[in-house]
Amino acid sequence: MSGIYIHIPFCKQACHYCDFHFSTSMKKKDDMVLALAKEIGMRKNEFKEEIVETIYFGGGTPSVLSNDEINFLISEVYKNYKVIENPEITLEANPDDLSSERILELSKSPINRLSIGIQSFYEEDLKMMNRAHNSAEAKKCLEETTKYFDNISLDLIYGIPGMSDEMWKQNIQTALDFGIPHISSYALTVEPKTALSKLIQTGKVAEPQDEVASNHFMILVEMLQKNGFIHYELSNFGKENYFSKNNSAYWLGKKYIGIGPSAHSYDGEKRGWNIANNSLYLKAIQNDELPIESEVLTVSDRYNEYIMTGLRTIWGVSLDRIEKEFGSEYLNYLLEQSQKFLNDDLLSIENNILKPTPKGKFLTDGIASDLFYLNLDE
Repeated sequence: MSGIYIHIPFCKQACHYCDFHFSTSMKKKDDMVLALAKEIGMRKNEFKEEIVETIYFGGGTPSVLSNDEINFLISEVYKNYKVIENPEITLEANPDDLSSERILELSKSPINRLSIGIQSFYEEDLKMMNRAHNSAEAKKCLEETTKYFDNISLDLIYGIPGMSDEMWKQNIQTALDFGIPHISSYALTVEPKTALSKLIQTGKVAEPQDEVASNHFMILVEMLQKNGFIHYELSNFGKENYFSKNNSAYWLGKKYIGIGPSAHSYDGEKRGWNIANNSLYLKAIQNDELPIESEVLTVSDRYNEYIMTGLRTIWGVSLDRIEKEFGSEYLNYLLEQSQKFLNDDLLSIENNILKPTPKGKFLTDGIASDLFYLNLDE
C-alpha cells in the first residue's frame, strides 16, 4: 500500500513561524493545478504494482483551491493509479476557508478527512503568529465541520511565549469539547529567516522557552490519554481507528509519491524532492520534464531513518529488524549507544522493542540523533 501527497504551494498570508514552501500570490494558481495534474500522469509508472491507499492535500493551504480543482486532481489520481475502495483522502484547511457553504460542498466531495490548522483558540496567539483566522472563526468552523465530517484532525501549537499552563489546558479542552478524534500538536519552533525569528531578534516577541514547551507537552499527553486518545506518534494523538493513515505510512517506511513544488517522494530505496520554486516547477512540467532531484539511500541512511521514525511512534524500533535488515554490527552499535539512555530511564526495551519511556518522549529527536550511525558503510 502507498500514498500520494499533493503540495498546494499557496497561502493567503504568511504565518510568522512557517518555513514551508508557498507563495501568497495566486496569479499562477490555474497553471499550477494543470501542472499538478500533468505530474500525476507523468509519474504513474512509479506505482505499477502499488495500490494507492491515501491521497493527501498538503501545503501551503490546499483549501484555497476550489472544490472543482480538488475534485479534478483526485480524478487524475484515479485515472492514472490503482486506488483502494475506500482511500483516506485528506484536505488540510484553514478555518477562514471553511464557511458553512464550503463545508457542505466538501462533504459531498471525495474528501473524507479534514486536517484543520487551528493552532490556538486565543486571539493574542493568532495575531502573534499572523494567522488568517480569528478565535471566533476557529470555533464556528469546528461547530460546522463536526456536523458533516466524522474524521477531523486539528493542529495546536504549544510553548507559545506568554501562554500559561491554564491557557494551554483550555486550548486542549476546547478541542475535546468539540469531540475531535485526532490532534496533531507541535512546539513553537523558531526557524531561521522567518518573520518570527526577526520579531525575536528585535525584542518584539519573547523567545519560546524549552522548559515551558516541555511542561505543555506533559499536560498534552496526560489530558489526551485521559480522554481516550492513543499517543501513536510524538506529535500525533488519535482515538482508536482515527490514526492518520497517510502519516503512518511515512513512519512505517511505505512508498509515496510527492506531487508539486518542494514535495518529497520515497520508493523504499531512494528519496526524491521536487524543486522548491513555483516558476521553475511550472516551466519544467510544461516542457515535459520532471523537476526532481534524488539520492539513493545508503545502509546508514536507512538505519538512521528507521531509528528516527521508529522512536517517534508507538511501534518503536525492533531490535530483530535491525539485526535482520542491517546486521549485527548495527545492532551492537545501537545497544551500546542506547545504554546511557536506558540507565537514565529515557529509553526501555520490552519484547525486543526499543522505545522512549514517558520521561524520554519529549527528548525523542535528540536521543535519536545520538543513536545515528555516521558513514558506517561508506
